[in-house]
Amino acid sequence: MAGPLSPAPDVADEEALARLRFRRALARKKRKEREAAGEIKELNITAMMDMMTILLVFLLKSFASSSAAVTASEDVRPPISTTRATPRDTVAVTITPKSVLVGEREVLRLKDGQLPAQALQGRLVLPLDAQLKKEVEKLKYIAERNPQAPFSKELSVIADRKVPYDMLLSVLYTAGQNELENYRFVVLKKEGD
Repeated sequence: MAGPLSPAPDVADEEALARLRFRRALARKKRKEREAAGEIKELNITAMMDMMTILLVFLLKSFASSSAAVTASEDVRPPISTTRATPRDTVAVTITPKSVLVGEREVLRLKDGQLPAQALQGRLVLPLDAQLKKEVEKLKYIAERNPQAPFSKELSVIADRKVPYDMLLSVLYTAGQNELENYRFVVLKKEGD
């Protein structure tokens, strides 16, 4: 016979059973939390925006500090000089015996090594003027958003040795009309210097 202080056998079994259920439920909950921690239920756009901002800043800094690249061509033979100045990344106008290019884009075909009359308005070269306007707008847009890359108003002229002075003067006049007032002529460095 059980004493007055000892619990009934069914109550002890029920308490043990309740503890066992609680432990199982707790273990099940912990297992589900571990499984849920490994899967992505929603996309965290903030972290992706941070990453894209860092990439954008890196690319703008790289663009601002990149060196000028001049591609060699059989059509263009620049003059030779003993200069020690290093080329900068600027708007580049290339004058070959066959055409005038801005960057890598041909803007005007020459006729017999001369500027065609229909492309001129006084000294202004109309197709060159249109393309330089686009380049200057692009550089100003970049300068507004990146103080590290200010608009320097510089123009690099890559011209063949035999380009007539009159044609060179027309190209420089057109560039001046588009706020490109600092000219740099690209030359080949003399061997041995």
